[in-house]
Amino acid sequence: MNHLTLLFATVLLVLTSWELKSEITLPAIFGDHMVLQQQTKAAIWGKASPSRKVELVTSWNDANYSARSDEEGNWKIMVQTPEAGGPYAIRITEGSTLTLNNVLIGEVWVCSGQSNMQMTMRGYFNQPIFGANRDIAIGKNENIRLFTVSRNKSLQVKDDFEGEWKECTPENLLDFSATAYYFGRMINEALDVPVALIASSWGGTRIEPWMSESGIHNFDWVELPDQTSSEEFSQQEPTVLFNAMIHPMVGYGLRGALWYQGESNRNQPQEYEKLMSGLIKNWRAEWGIGDFPFYYCQIAPFEYGPGGLNSAYLREAQLNASMATENAGMASLMDVGEEYNIHPGDKKAAGERLAYLALAQTYGQKGITWSGPVFKDMTVEGRMIHLTFDHAENGLTTFGKELTNFKVAGENQRFYDAQAFITRQGITVFSEKVAEPVAVRYAFENWVVGELYNIEGLPASSFRTDDWEMESNP
Repeated sequence: MNHLTLLFATVLLVLTSWELKSEITLPAIFGDHMVLQQQTKAAIWGKASPSRKVELVTSWNDANYSARSDEEGNWKIMVQTPEAGGPYAIRITEGSTLTLNNVLIGEVWVCSGQSNMQMTMRGYFNQPIFGANRDIAIGKNENIRLFTVSRNKSLQVKDDFEGEWKECTPENLLDFSATAYYFGRMINEALDVPVALIASSWGGTRIEPWMSESGIHNFDWVELPDQTSSEEFSQQEPTVLFNAMIHPMVGYGLRGALWYQGESNRNQPQEYEKLMSGLIKNWRAEWGIGDFPFYYCQIAPFEYGPGGLNSAYLREAQLNASMATENAGMASLMDVGEEYNIHPGDKKAAGERLAYLALAQTYGQKGITWSGPVFKDMTVEGRMIHLTFDHAENGLTTFGKELTNFKVAGENQRFYDAQAFITRQGITVFSEKVAEPVAVRYAFENWVVGELYNIEGLPASSFRTDDWEMESNP
């Protein structure tokens, strides 16, 4: 090899090496088929060569943005997004060029929790999703995009997770969260805009692993794991799911969040009420975009068996948290539980009731009822107790069923089955066995089929008018 050839080869090697080092890399949350939140400043970030200029061009307005990477190669650019539409492309350049194709602008929702949020349209073994086969068959929709975060846990915060954006096709829908999909389908149909659903959930997990370290510090009874430990740790350890499955997308532009969890915390309802509000505030603080909407499902009735607290106390905690937290709401599932299946098959009810909340409260659509009846007040008249309700402006109904889930107690705190009937003002309840009633409970057991609705068809939560000491199941 002569000197000229050697020099040329050396230069080529240097240039090739420089090109490789210049390659733009993005976290998994950015990719082909993704959706950016409409009409906002959306963050896009990644890695490049240290201290290099990164340029970004958005095809919807041909705007050119730039930023300089830091000493570790990190960069972030805020882009102005238009009204919903697409598909578009985003071109990012620093030495080499990376292009994101088939990008939509629309509404982005993060969907998280335990197994009832994780449960896909495929269902679990011997546990179906009602109507799923037909909904999968007709599920192709270019304006719904799906992202499932792979399950992972970490003692330290991570910058990336595994997952990819997919178009909504029957094949891709089969293994996507059913609750999230039914929510997104209704939002897409009602608003006629693209919808992104980011599913990040893990079956059987408690709420504490989904909070960040700064959020957990607000609850002195929760012990943080040793972050320096090299021993194997459980996915139930506080912070470890936030670190691995939420933190990598913190900052990604979104409209709001959905949550379906609570079964694993059922024996600590008083703590859960605080933790539920705490998780909402924690995520909002981490994203730093204000009090974005946060809607969640109340756990459905289920026969947990003997021992442990009555799960109605956990349902009560969820209801209380929803009313105490700004821009939050709860969907009652009192009528769709299954006695011996903790994973109800009617995920359409779960997703669509969450969508009613979003359509009415977030998107301001008029004429939509978003909550079932909520107990308001009680007055006693002899043996009779008169109950009134919010969210029942047009009255109450059982759709032809008998009211069988009311119980009444006197000062001795012993509850007896009661007769109940709907009146123009609400519900009147009485029991021949209680001469001087002081308290009423409705559907306040582990397993029950709720029968009380407003006329728009949304069920009332279980509730109690007393604040007596919580009791374990016999």
